[in-house]
Amino acid sequence: MVTRIALTGLASAVSVVSLTLTGPAGAAPVPPAGRAHPLEWGTGPLTVAALPRITYVAHRGGAREVPENSMTGLVAAYERGTAQVLDFDTRLLRDGTPVVFHDETLNRTTYLGGEVRGLDAREWQGVRLRPRDALPGSWRSERPPTVAEVLDRFGGRIVLMLEAKDPRSLGRLARLIRARGLTRSVFVNSNDPEVARRVHRLGLLSQLWRSARQLRTDRPERWRSYVDLLDVDHRARDADLVRAVKSGIRRVWAHTVVTDAQRDRVLALGCDGVITDAPGRLARAARRGTQRGARP
Repeated sequence: MVTRIALTGLASAVSVVSLTLTGPAGAAPVPPAGRAHPLEWGTGPLTVAALPRITYVAHRGGAREVPENSMTGLVAAYERGTAQVLDFDTRLLRDGTPVVFHDETLNRTTYLGGEVRGLDAREWQGVRLRPRDALPGSWRSERPPTVAEVLDRFGGRIVLMLEAKDPRSLGRLARLIRARGLTRSVFVNSNDPEVARRVHRLGLLSQLWRSARQLRTDRPERWRSYVDLLDVDHRARDADLVRAVKSGIRRVWAHTVVTDAQRDRVLALGCDGVITDAPGRLARAARRGTQRGARP
């Protein structure tokens, strides 16, 4: 069941409206196909093999800088060029359509209430995101995108990271990714090692995230045969992060980093990626540090 929460300024007639991609005032549109973006290497689809030694990920598009899990937010993060990976969450609608959304319910981030899985694709057209007042800039309300729309918009142009909130979606997600030739360009994330194993068996890039509490007793080396990316909580103890780094898993990235000190600590302990809600701010700080350390 879906309830309506103060849908001011939005007419109900917008149930079939094309997705607005204008984003904040002054934001540039995504370049047309064939025009290289600064984060791209070569002319073919961008894959994980092209990622730099230290990788920055825009978590939910950079949730302290843009409306989380929105198309305009992802476009803005892509255009700013401060992250090499765009992260977003996925859930299933009632009819099996995978959509980009974090919570089980609509209440926190939209003008509606009720469970996401209670809607079908037609009803999803009427959902509108409610940008947080604390976000910098000016943002329009818009419909949350479907997974297919995000893959079509960014697939092969930047590495993507999606969390499968509902393990039942794995088959559908795999078909969407394979159909677009993106099996080496999209990480599929879960907190469950068995789901990560299933992702690997489907021929996709497997990502496993773990909390600080879980890392206390985890033995990450057990997962190295089927986990391509271990996503660790930056709040974990030093010893637990070092154990993860030494597990034999190729990539170990830390979440969800928001300060310079947090970033510097996880990199010093050996992590080779930073998943952040503030990619723009951290990237600016990193550039300033590089400039200060440069020889005259």
